[in-house]
Amino acid sequence: MSKGLIKTVTLLVLIFSLGARAQSIEYPSKPIRLVVAFAAGGIADMMARLVGAKLSAKLGQPVLIDNKAGAGGNIGAKVVAQAEPDGYTFLVTTAAFAVNPSLYKSPGYNISEFMPVALTASTPNIFAVSSGNPANSLQELAKNFKGRPLTYSTAGIGSSSHLTAQYIFVNVMGLDATHIPYQGGAPAINAAVAGHVDVVSVSMPAVMSNILGGKLKGMGLASLKRVDALANTATIAESGYGDYEDRSWIGFFAPAKTPPEVIRKINAEINDIISQADTKEKLISVGFEPYTGTPVEFSQYLKLETAKWAQIVKSTKITLND
Repeated sequence: MSKGLIKTVTLLVLIFSLGARAQSIEYPSKPIRLVVAFAAGGIADMMARLVGAKLSAKLGQPVLIDNKAGAGGNIGAKVVAQAEPDGYTFLVTTAAFAVNPSLYKSPGYNISEFMPVALTASTPNIFAVSSGNPANSLQELAKNFKGRPLTYSTAGIGSSSHLTAQYIFVNVMGLDATHIPYQGGAPAINAAVAGHVDVVSVSMPAVMSNILGGKLKGMGLASLKRVDALANTATIAESGYGDYEDRSWIGFFAPAKTPPEVIRKINAEINDIISQADTKEKLISVGFEPYTGTPVEFSQYLKLETAKWAQIVKSTKITLND
């Protein structure tokens, strides 16, 4: 055998050896970071911690929760958009991800910079009033405030709860409605309980205990169907104001160009976690509807959500600079 041929064979053996070694390094081989686009204690943070703990046990690697709150979720999204697409950084965010590209003049990210991984759960927005309010339905509320000012509280300017309330109260009902924003859902709810505002617009889990405890009355669910947890609360559609839906969903995203096999693996693992009986029970108990599905299905849903919120933002004429 010639020296040239020996060198060639040796080189090929080395190449195949390196390839086999690379393939033997299983994913993940280091900690995974979940960047939560909102502060600790919110629904995105709750989901990240719930899934993260089980994901760590399944994958045998630490799953780190990194809260990057601010600008309605834009700061966390921007962090992940600029991250290395190696399968070790994921974004955990809410429906704000689909709202913000239309709401903000410069959100700091583009949806095309991400790959949808898994849609985990959603819950409808709800309107609620103090137990002392004479209205017992959305129609009665509209009638009582026809010709006089109505105030409504939300967890902040530009939230989907804000857009929904503004659209329904002003564009659909034709009321003289004024938004009173608060720093979070709890103070917005407390304002309604105390009668400082006429209505609170917020996600269902945040207000369920107050409704079940008799401090507030549910006026209208922004859902296409009623939910068992609040079976006596009619939907906005049932109240005669159109098939309107505002669901606060929680999704996992990866930077664009993340390897497809990683996306498929993490999707399968999250789907398995969400399907577990104890996970489903926990989510349902606080007002969420658990979801499982493929990245393609999530991508299709995201397109519908982005288009829907673009129309709502346009019709309400609400925009934010930063």
